Amino acid sequence: MTETLTTTDVTTHAPSTAAGGAQPLLRPLDVGGLTLPNRVVMAPMTRARAAGATLAPAAMHAAYYAQRASAGLIITEGTWISERAIGFTHVPGVYREEQVAGWRRVTDAVHVLGGRIVLQLWHTGAASHPDHLGGALPAGPSAINPRVRSFTPGGFRDTVVPRAMTRADIADTVAEFRSAAERARRAGFDGVEIGALGTFLLAQFLNPRLNQRDDAYGTDRVGRRRLLLEVVDAVAGTWPDGCVGVRLAPYWHDGDRFVADEPLLADYDALVAELDERPVSYLHLRGRDPIAPDAALDVAAFARYRSRFAGPLIVNNGFDRATGNAALAAGVADAVSYARHYVANPDLVARFALDRALSPGDPATYYAGGAEGYVDYPASNWGAAPA
Repeated sequence: MTETLTTTDVTTHAPSTAAGGAQPLLRPLDVGGLTLPNRVVMAPMTRARAAGATLAPAAMHAAYYAQRASAGLIITEGTWISERAIGFTHVPGVYREEQVAGWRRVTDAVHVLGGRIVLQLWHTGAASHPDHLGGALPAGPSAINPRVRSFTPGGFRDTVVPRAMTRADIADTVAEFRSAAERARRAGFDGVEIGALGTFLLAQFLNPRLNQRDDAYGTDRVGRRRLLLEVVDAVAGTWPDGCVGVRLAPYWHDGDRFVADEPLLADYDALVAELDERPVSYLHLRGRDPIAPDAALDVAAFARYRSRFAGPLIVNNGFDRATGNAALAAGVADAVSYARHYVANPDLVARFALDRALSPGDPATYYAGGAEGYVDYPASNWGAAPA
């Protein structure tokens, strides 16, 4: 069922209607020095296709991203900044030269087709598992179990009590983000996105249930956001003329450690206002999970942060063609990112432009590891009538 979207009075960022009456999703947008031909963004999606010990992207990755090069912007799957960051099986990294070479094949393929692509930087922190780390404990802000599950080579495993990161660990982590951003630049990316969402490291530091440190990286909301801000500054320093985005999920809910209550949302209010003062090219927000299949999108969840961040805002979670266009027309956002729809519809922009039906994906192949369900989804049958 098509979701409905209630418009709001947030209109300052509404796209101009001067572009020949085109759908708002199909109008250009400038982001971090990049000119996007449309506002349909491919969201980062973990697909678990990096085989072998090197965790390097292969030819299949290049084909997958090239098929989707018509997106206004591609944001890659979350990518490990170091071996210590690993917390999910068969995910590529950006900490070895073989990985840089693999990603260069991806960016070359996307660029030759006229696309734009940024790399998302990922560290799972306490949400990892000893199975990923040679038996070592994962590290987090404090020695508190996040009580989530990690996808290991042996299947999903419950997380364990991590060790609390030392100040030296924190400094090393900031340096790893910086080095990963430098490698992304050498790999030919147009920018990077800092993944600070979900149950993972940077979101753990923002979470008072997990971050109970009594030093400068804890204590209060100012301390809890310090690591993320240091990462932003370090990464931006490697891309003075490039695109550096940040992805947040204030409304993320998972178990009893990740709860979007009002105190936490107030912390995110202050964080977003602080990011507005930093060299952040765009803010990428994941909204609330719909409570029912036919539930209306919660526009207020995005509007709350729209007023606190003056730069381009990309919104995500539950949008389709109609609701994406409505969000842009209402000024709630500047672009919309799509994950599930991009799995089975590599030509999503063309389908939106011509109002064609979308193909469904096969969840059984989301993390299957091969070409099936990854690079074998066809483009629309353009000889057929519109849906």
